[in-house]
Amino acid sequence: MIQRSATARLIRRLNRSAVLDLVRERSPISRSEISRQLNMSMPTVMRVVDMLHDEDLVRWSGDSESTGGRPGSLLEFNAEGYAVLGLDLGGSKMFGTIANLGGSIQCEIYRPWESNDREQALEQVCVLISDLLHRPRPPRQQIRGIGVGTPGVTLYEEGVVTWAPSLGWRNLPLRDILAERFALPVVVENDVNLAALGEYGFGAARGASSAVCIAVGTGIGAGIIIDRKIYRGFNQSAGEVGYLPPDVSYLGRRYEGFGALESIASGSGVEHRARQVLHQHNRLVPEQGFSAEDVFKAARLGESWALQVVAETVDYLAFAVAVISAVLDPQVIVLGGGVSRSADMLIDPILSRLEGVVPARPNLVPSSLGSRAAVLGAIMLVLDTTTDFVTVKGIS
Repeated sequence: MIQRSATARLIRRLNRSAVLDLVRERSPISRSEISRQLNMSMPTVMRVVDMLHDEDLVRWSGDSESTGGRPGSLLEFNAEGYAVLGLDLGGSKMFGTIANLGGSIQCEIYRPWESNDREQALEQVCVLISDLLHRPRPPRQQIRGIGVGTPGVTLYEEGVVTWAPSLGWRNLPLRDILAERFALPVVVENDVNLAALGEYGFGAARGASSAVCIAVGTGIGAGIIIDRKIYRGFNQSAGEVGYLPPDVSYLGRRYEGFGALESIASGSGVEHRARQVLHQHNRLVPEQGFSAEDVFKAARLGESWALQVVAETVDYLAFAVAVISAVLDPQVIVLGGGVSRSADMLIDPILSRLEGVVPARPNLVPSSLGSRAAVLGAIMLVLDTTTDFVTVKGIS
């Protein structure tokens, strides 16, 4: 009896998730079309729709075209009914937004970190959330929850940031702290995983069955989406491609901070290699105000030293893309992070280097969300968490 009851609850969750996802993606849509596309009985569809309507997640939008009988009412996703607070806690600044469930950002705030002290950094996050909550919103719009992307190792199920060196956080129960302070549902996730979910829900990977987002910034990481869910791995470290050894000479060493690949191919790695090349060419090496972006600018101007550094960067990133393609074979690979602003100098050369190297040519595309990817991913994660979303569809 217990097993039968648990199975019935799971089926209800599956049906509810499937209907909500379809309405979100295909609005406006009729109940009969939902039944047809999900191979779900009409009584089940009607029961689920009533439930979602009561929760203000869907609404009636009018009538479908008549085919001789009585026209049926159309459903649409009620994107404006709820808002989500999304936070991307970067290494140098915080970025906070309020956006509706459709991904429309209603306000956004950038703030630099004033301290990397554990308690002071946490208080800055709380002040940012409080300021966002006091911003004007449409009448009757409710806050669905808070989604936080952190620049470190995060245990999603526990809501604990185990290590974020830029913020001085170690084993910080961030979810519980914020949930108690603001009395709202809170989800805490690695920032690259959230960025991948944002690209999947609203950006360059929208509609893909599987996707990987490679974020190349201060470090290198990858978020993996399989059947709409973040794949985190057994040790919660899936996607840590920055630790890939580019060749055998990198084996047998310890990497306490940056991994082997990100030490040479991330934004900071590009800057470091550029300084070395400039020194070898007896060129002036700027002490400050020099970044990977300057290297790409110099390459666009045809500077030989910069072209050398960019070509090496293409080689290293092509290696990471080849590994991801060969192991996961995702439908789309999104290149994001700060370095992606120079995607036009990276994507075609990467694909050229991989021609004939991997079984299938990767579908490598630039991010379409840029710095907003993680905060938009927060919408997806909060919605999934608060609706008890599961991924298997079409069970009635």
